[in-house]
Amino acid sequence: MKKKPVKIMDTIFRDASQSKIATRMRLEDMLPIAEKLDRVGYHSVEMWGGATFDSCIRYLDEDPWERIRELKKRMPNTKMQMVIRGQSLVGYRHYPDDVVIRFVEKAAENGIDIFRPFDALDDVRNLKTVIETVKKMGKIAEGTICYTISPVHTIGLILDKARQLEDLGIDLFCLKDMAGLLAPYTASRIVRRLKKTLGVPIHLHTHDTSGMGAMTYLKAIEAGVDIIDTVLSPFSEGTCQPPTESLVMTLKGTPYDTGLDLALLADIADDVREMKKKYKEFETGLGGVDSKIMVTQIPGGVMSNMVAQLRQGKALHRLNEILEEIPKVRKDLGYIALVTPTSQIIVVQATLNVLTGERYKVITKETRELLRGGYGETPGPVNPELQKKALKGESPIHCRPADLIPPQWDQLKKELKGITELEEDILTYALFPHIALDFFKRRNQRLTPPIEISKQMVTP
Repeated sequence: MKKKPVKIMDTIFRDASQSKIATRMRLEDMLPIAEKLDRVGYHSVEMWGGATFDSCIRYLDEDPWERIRELKKRMPNTKMQMVIRGQSLVGYRHYPDDVVIRFVEKAAENGIDIFRPFDALDDVRNLKTVIETVKKMGKIAEGTICYTISPVHTIGLILDKARQLEDLGIDLFCLKDMAGLLAPYTASRIVRRLKKTLGVPIHLHTHDTSGMGAMTYLKAIEAGVDIIDTVLSPFSEGTCQPPTESLVMTLKGTPYDTGLDLALLADIADDVREMKKKYKEFETGLGGVDSKIMVTQIPGGVMSNMVAQLRQGKALHRLNEILEEIPKVRKDLGYIALVTPTSQIIVVQATLNVLTGERYKVITKETRELLRGGYGETPGPVNPELQKKALKGESPIHCRPADLIPPQWDQLKKELKGITELEEDILTYALFPHIALDFFKRRNQRLTPPIEISKQMVTP
């Protein structure tokens, strides 16, 4: 068999932090590890995007843009990768094209090499501006389709969406299994079809929530997948990825040998294990195998948050009813995938349907916006009666949602006049306005030098 070494992206600084310690990993703890990671020879290290941006300014009092620059200094030989929510960037709503373009430009200028744009509805129109800007900046665009299970999510749909992304000029294609639902033999069938369909490398992302992660990777590798996502063992398994070291050892001496140094990985894992102790209070406790996810399809983070809120509202005894309602709501909303922000939309609406005692007695503004077409085109048709009830005579939209959003850049600059002129700061404000202003105040206080009192002014 011809040699076909598999490449690895390690998720230690992004997905691992988000999945295991509520995205609380601080830059000061990343930097010493980053210097060693740079010697490994990874395809890339995921270190930005997703919830990291929000967490930096909301909880850690850190500038997310500084995180890119500082990690780049420590990892000059390793490609730095981010996940980006298409037209929603790292926020939770769609932003105008002028903001999206500047965000991607600044991320690239600060040091991001590979962009992984995805859309919760797999509406390729919502990925177009990001991909075009990434290409314009001379960086790597990894077009992404989310994997989920439903009557409309066929292999044919995945292939069709992948071809649409390739037509936009992507450099890599990623199949993103954010909940760990992809079974090994299904992965093999999909990868084989993708390899026959696409002319770009295939990157597979999964989680180990169901316990199938490593087996899924192995069958995908045998089918020809080019790149897989893993994480160093202290953060692995459960709601995160399979362990890097185990996959490297499994493939050693085979045609798929990664060529990575196990001794070096073990040494870094020791450092990571020690570092992780500092974040014990944020550990989710969602370790091991959660077989329920194959039925509920609810990612671990969403499930833990839902349980906590129901407990706080003294409604935990209604959990099973809500779990039964979730797939019904998902069907009504066009079989959308359970990934940010659609996972939250479905869970909240299902909870209201149960707790109010009447389905859709209360319709959230997010559910209404999804039925209006404000998030894009759903994978399957929505419930027409529910849509009619929610829109109250208003016509749904069928265009790309961002086409209806006017430019905002000049207005954002005006709003921040006298506060900051940095484009990175303006982007932070565009995404999280209230949190950003508080962050800027705290940062300015830290950077303001203390007033020096001269000796002549001191009273003897």
